Amino acid sequence: MADNPHRKHRERMRKRYRSNKGLDNFADHEVLEFLLFYCYPQRDTNEIAHRMLKEFKTLHNLFETDVETLMNTLNCTENIAVLLNFIPAIANRYFRSKWGKSVILDDEKIAGEYVIDLFVGETVEKFYVLCLDKKYRLINNVLISEGTLDESAVYPREIMGAALKNNATSIILTHNHPGGSAKPSKSDLEATSLIVKSLESINIDTIDHIIAAGDTYYSFDARRQHVRGYY
Repeated sequence: MADNPHRKHRERMRKRYRSNKGLDNFADHEVLEFLLFYCYPQRDTNEIAHRMLKEFKTLHNLFETDVETLMNTLNCTENIAVLLNFIPAIANRYFRSKWGKSVILDDEKIAGEYVIDLFVGETVEKFYVLCLDKKYRLINNVLISEGTLDESAVYPREIMGAALKNNATSIILTHNHPGGSAKPSKSDLEATSLIVKSLESINIDTIDHIIAAGDTYYSFDARRQHVRGYY
């Protein structure tokens, strides 16, 4: 088998990654170049990485594009498109494993970090209820609805049912705004008001509603002493 002419460069990249203990000092095109080593054993992946980023602008856009679009746009194989699309999915699975189900969400910042990780790689709007016990320990995160990029139908009866089924003492509402701002919309405010009032009727406290957008979040509770303070 012919020797790979790019072998020494790849060895330097791997050594750099190991000595830096991560990717903090890598540019986006270098991160992608490194990833593509495992798809192109005999090619200069630097040029390919630059071409991909020129087309999709950011790693975020590239990784969150569906497999068919990647194949058609980049004229690449299914193997390469699946690998790129696989990154957010595996990151989401990693973060779920990292947090587990025994995390205590008694602090807005911890809850915000948890929520950001919960939505890693999601490209459509999803609405979860985080069911908590009396010590604010997470009992379960329950997916209530999954919508399009712009909207998600949320039903108070389903949220009440999820809270009761999991014997929750309190809950945190959370949903994401894929590709947008974490700031709540008018419909977010109206839906939250309706849900809070519905849960009050069965003595379950809504301690926060957290909206995630990328690596940022908006906590109702952090801005008004209590989520009910909005209404």
